[in-house]
Amino acid sequence: MKTKTEQFKTLAEKALGNTAVQEALARACGHIGRMRSNAFLNYPEGETLRDQAHQIKAGVMENLEPLLDQLEASARALGVTIHRSADAEDARRYILELIHSRNISLVVKGKSMTTEEIGLNAELEKNQVEVWETDLGEFIVQLAEEPPSHIIAPAIHKSQKEIAELFSKKLGVPLYDNAEDLTMVARQFLREKYFRAGMGISGVNFAVAENGTLVLIENEGNGRLSTTFPPLHVAVMGIEKVIPGMKELAVFLKILARSATGQKFSTYMSFLQGPGRPAEDDGPKELHLILLDNGRSKILNDLELRPSLYCLRCGACLTSCPVYQRIGGHAYGWVYSGPIGATLAPQYLGLLRAKDLPMASTLCGACASVCPVRIPLPDLLIKLRQRIREKGGMIFYEKAFMKVWSFTQNHPFGYGALPVLARKGMKIFPGLFPQGMPLSEKTFHQWWHDENPD
Repeated sequence: MKTKTEQFKTLAEKALGNTAVQEALARACGHIGRMRSNAFLNYPEGETLRDQAHQIKAGVMENLEPLLDQLEASARALGVTIHRSADAEDARRYILELIHSRNISLVVKGKSMTTEEIGLNAELEKNQVEVWETDLGEFIVQLAEEPPSHIIAPAIHKSQKEIAELFSKKLGVPLYDNAEDLTMVARQFLREKYFRAGMGISGVNFAVAENGTLVLIENEGNGRLSTTFPPLHVAVMGIEKVIPGMKELAVFLKILARSATGQKFSTYMSFLQGPGRPAEDDGPKELHLILLDNGRSKILNDLELRPSLYCLRCGACLTSCPVYQRIGGHAYGWVYSGPIGATLAPQYLGLLRAKDLPMASTLCGACASVCPVRIPLPDLLIKLRQRIREKGGMIFYEKAFMKVWSFTQNHPFGYGALPVLARKGMKIFPGLFPQGMPLSEKTFHQWWHDENPD
């Protein structure tokens, strides 16, 4: 996807004025958030597992290179071809060389944010390779010629009516009015693609160093089809996805689905140990694993911001974030959005290029409260703000605003006066505030006093 982080303010204001997006986000984020809360409410050991997951990830980062070496040796012993890519360009080049050397014309893809990160689809299409996303949400946004709006729910910003109209226009089918028929349309369209594809591409949720197992987690079965039907499977993983062993994997499996979708476990969990064996009827003849750096080593060496590499890509921080809930993922202008995107973008793309994203946070802490590996996202955003300010990334009125904000937060009178003044300012000068920004008739203190007079 084309990076547009510099346009964040414009894109956010556009999203705030889009009623359809607002309604879709409110409905989907509310549903996912409730599912996640219920999943942990009835699972008291979940909090202990989150602590363990944090500790495991911290240990992985301390020993990342030895673990990658161990993974490489274990995977090679299973017949996997390993390629280490320093950046996105090298990863794309390697995949294209495989495609050209085997005269492949059609590629199917399981869901992978890492391939979105490296801009793989655009590169394949530029080289006349037919490529299809097989995850339903990814398939929808591909037809719409849009990037994903959410890590686990790429089409979260679209209503069923919009999807029906899209399918009718792009695929020439009737205007269906129920999800089952729309899903069947996608299934029928993609099924023959699996049989014709010369290559299947996937991401990797976890790679187990001790035995070379690649773990893929999904809910639709499309990832399993993409990795077993085509004769060549290419798995692309960020180097931070390695874990020591199966014992550690068990911890993550117990909290990942609960955090992402509120399920106890995802519907499909594939444990891939090399290509298909000669005596087996299914499985690819070749399996290539790309270990992608693409800026991760730089983050690893930054001890203050290193915890941002702990991310499991569950999306919980997005759906819990009051900012994301109002503007969606496209406003962030990059593949990763929400609090984790606001943390990663300045590190991958440059502080000044993505300087507006760390500012787009209330620092309410909702993201940290739901993160399955307890990434201290508000703390990381504050550190990034400090660095942006030191780099000269804040203009004069932003500096002035931050000084006023600091004063009001440290003085009771200012703290009480600020929301009153803000509400009056929004009424007198509505043009200075983003379209669609909500305006409460009462401050929280006023509401609390009215509700609790005693």
